Formats: sequence, C-alpha cells, structure tokens
Amino acid sequence: MSELAILLVDDEPMVLESLSEELQRNFGQNYSIEAAESGEEALEILEELQDEGIEVAVVISDQLMPGIKGDELLSKIHLEYPDILKIMLTGQAGVDAVGNAVNSANLYRYITKPWDATDLNLTVKEALNKYLRAKQLEQQNAQLRENERRLTQFLEAMPIGVSVHDVTGKLIYANQKAKELLKLGVLPDSKIEQLSDTFKVYQTETKQLYPSAQLPIVRSLAGETVHCEDIEIHHPDRVIPLEVSTTPIRDETGQISQAIAAFQDISGRKQAEDEREQYTRELFELNEALSRFVPRQFLQSLAHKSITEIQLGECVQKQMSVLFADIRAFTTRSEQMTPEDAFKFINGYLRRMEPAIIENGGFIDKYIGDEIMALFEGSADSAVNAAVTMLKTLAEYNLTRQRPDRQPIEIGIGINTGMLMLGTVGGNSRIDTTAIGDTVNLGSRLEQLTKFYNTPLLISHHTLARLEEPMKYAMRAIAQVQVRGKSSKVGVFEVFEYEPHDQKQAKLETKPIFEAAVLQYYQGAIESAKSLFHQCLQNNPDDYVAQTYLQHGFVAQR
Repeated sequence: MSELAILLVDDEPMVLESLSEELQRNFGQNYSIEAAESGEEALEILEELQDEGIEVAVVISDQLMPGIKGDELLSKIHLEYPDILKIMLTGQAGVDAVGNAVNSANLYRYITKPWDATDLNLTVKEALNKYLRAKQLEQQNAQLRENERRLTQFLEAMPIGVSVHDVTGKLIYANQKAKELLKLGVLPDSKIEQLSDTFKVYQTETKQLYPSAQLPIVRSLAGETVHCEDIEIHHPDRVIPLEVSTTPIRDETGQISQAIAAFQDISGRKQAEDEREQYTRELFELNEALSRFVPRQFLQSLAHKSITEIQLGECVQKQMSVLFADIRAFTTRSEQMTPEDAFKFINGYLRRMEPAIIENGGFIDKYIGDEIMALFEGSADSAVNAAVTMLKTLAEYNLTRQRPDRQPIEIGIGINTGMLMLGTVGGNSRIDTTAIGDTVNLGSRLEQLTKFYNTPLLISHHTLARLEEPMKYAMRAIAQVQVRGKSSKVGVFEVFEYEPHDQKQAKLETKPIFEAAVLQYYQGAIESAKSLFHQCLQNNPDDYVAQTYLQHGFVAQR
C-alpha cells in the first residue's frame, strides 16, 4: 500500500499547530501529518500528495473558514476522493452545515471544539482502521476480479473444451473450444435428463444416445471423478469422438454446487497411432541395421570409447552381479495374443523395467524373448535395489491392468554375484556381447527357482555377502541348492522388501519360525520342520514358500 497521510484544515494557526502536534504524537510514526489553513490550500495539497503517490486517508476540517467553508470543502473532496474519511472539527457549525456534510460528503464523524484528546484520538484511530479495511477489501476484490479475468483468459485459450454445469445440469459456462466442438451459439437451458439429446451425445460407434444418468458430467454432479473415451458428438456433417474428464466442484460447506468437464476431439488419434506404428517399424529396422550395437557400460568395461574399436573375441574378467528377470507363463499368455499385441505387450513391459536397471547403475546385456539379463559392477546393493524397484514398478503397472484383456503380470528375478567373463562372441558379420561363467549360470538357476518357491526375488549367499547394507532389506533364508558340477551348496535368500507393509510385516514376524523350519528341514528333522511350517502358515496364511515346502511333500530342490 502507498504512503498514507492525515490532512488537517483550519484557518487558525494556533489551533492547527495544536491539532498537528496531538496527531503527530499518536499517529506520526505511520502517517504523514499535513496541514492547510484554508479550503483552497487543502485542495492543492491533496493534488500534490496524489502526484507524489501519497494517499490521504483522513481529512479533519473546521467549518467556518474564509473562502471555502468546511462542509463545501468536504463535499468537493468527496466528489474527487470518495474513499477519504471526512471528520468535521468545529465549535461553530450549524445544523445545516453538518447536515450538508453528512449528505453530500458522507461525513464520518463530527467533533466539537475544544476537543477532548481521548475522543479525538479514538475517532481518528477508528477512521484510519476503517480506511485500511476498505482498502484491503478493495485490493482483495481487485485481486479476485483479476484472478477471474486470468482464469477466463486461460480457459478461453485452452485447446480443449471446458464446460461447467450447475446441480440441475444446466450449462452455465463453455469456453470457445467447447462451443466449437458442441457447435453452440448460445448456451442452451437444458436439464440433466435433456443433456444427451440437446448436445447429441452418443455412445461410441453406435446410434444410441448416451444414457443421461451415465453421462460423466451427471456422475460428477453425484460426486464421482470420471474419465472416459466412449462418447461421440453427432453433427450433421461429422461425428466427433471425445475424450472426457469431469470432476465435482464443492462449495465452502463441502456440498457439490457444480461440475466441470474437460473434453477434446480424439479423431486424430488414429492417425497418430498409425504414425507411431510406422516409427516403431522404422526404429526396429534401425536396430536391425545397428545389430553390432554394444552397451556403453560394456565399452567401458573393455576400456574402449567407441564401438568401432570393439574386436571379436575380446574379453575381460570382472566381479559383477548378474540379474535374470523372466515373465511367468509368457508362452501361454503370448499364445492368446496376435504377434502385434505380443510385441506391444513385451515392449510395454520392458520399457517399464529398464529404468530401474539403468538408474541403479546396471546395464542390460540382452533380452532373451521376455527375459532380461542385466549386469551390475560394484556393490551388490545396486542389483538388489534394481530388482526391488522393478517389482514395485510392476505392482504399480498392474494397477492399470485390471481388465480381463489386461491381466496382471508376474515375474521372477534371480541375482548372483561373483567373477565372470565379459566379452564378445560371433562371426565376421555379426557380434554380440555376452557374459559367461558359473556366476551367470547360478543367477539363471535362481530365477528358475522363483517359480518352484512361488516367490518373485531370490538372491544367493554370494550376493548377500557383497551387500554393503544387508540390514536395509527385508529377507530370509529359504533354501540350499546344489550347483551342478560343484560339491558345495549355495544358500538361497528370499528378498521381500518390495511387498506391501502388512505382508512384509507378517513375514518379518514369522521369520525366526520360518528359518528354524528351513534349518530343521536341511538337518533331516522333517516332522519338526513340518510343524514349524504349519505354525508359520497359522500366523501368515499367505506365506507361499512355506506352502511350497508342505504342498510338495518336502521334495524340494536340495
């Protein structure tokens, strides 16, 4: 707010000086105290202060003065500056003068001379407070008007249609794009039961009017937030398919007062899908042409900067973590798809899994159908973090796959850590990257064991030993497996950090009993192991690993 002032007007210098000192003492810290000895001078001071950007909040004027009288002065001020609070301070004003000031100047208060200091200061304080409240309200109203203007400007400029309906269904606002899509000249006065017919709203690819009760805007007036793409607007010259989103608008009491709809023409989407399909084919052809492509991390491992430096047969020994991830029952699932759907399905899945690997410092060595083989250099935590993130991402993705034709995806992930050989294999015209060794073989076997134990994520004790923060993960020992060609057994651990809180907590609570059961099993105490597994299931009926031990009659992989 601008600098504020109080203007005093009196033709008696001593009175003016006394009044100025009194107000300066009480209000001088926050307000400029200005004084004029005549009405003419007061008007000049007002004009000068306005030019300097100083607002006069209160004018206190005497009545009997040479030239312009007090009531006349206050009337003139009111015409030019209606927001200023006017106070008459005089001992000689007649009833007519005061009445004139009240009627023509909206006089705030009349104070007699000689004045009482307390009454004067209280009156001025109240007047200043009233002025400040009025200015604040004015600013708030101006801001509201500006916000409404900007909102309207924004809505009118939007490339999608926006409409607002009241609780009866009546259309009370439509932006320019909405009027174009609906071909509206004026807003029709239609109620809920008339909306479909008024706007010619049809169900997609039919000649049936959309049921009014099922219209998104009507459902939002009942409290729902709706998104759909099964609506068409039928015009004589064309049919416009729409994507529609609606949401309720509630008043300050929480009651629904309106609903807003946003909708857009999606007839161009088919063309965009065709273009995207063409781009996918071109990308696939490009990948075929660049079939000698090598991951950047692979180049770094072989100390090369460019793919042109890679030679067939190059290899290096590295300690790495290898991750295998495979979609369960993919063959059965793919048999129910067209090749194109299978291609889209697997790429949609891989596209969501890849970031978890890349963001955790790994790289994908190869895709083997629906299987991912990824490598991680450094601590094993990166591989385990990637696997946990993959499973969490998959859980979020599965929330969108609730329709019968979009069944949830289940995967198994196995991780092993150790020395392996990283290098290139192939012929003169085609080379590929690969990793070989017992570390890789065991990682692959762990992924296969996820199917047997009916759990998504298994790691070896080699990986556990290489974890920098093993206590960070919720895990438990579930088995010992014999590696083909090796005399020693490998400890297998289930990581369930990705599971929802309740399921994870249940496994943590039964972990001592479960691991005791596994130990008893491998020590040959079968009956004791069975009893402990049953105890686990009593406390956690969804423990699939415990179920596996019992259902397979203890013919587990040993």
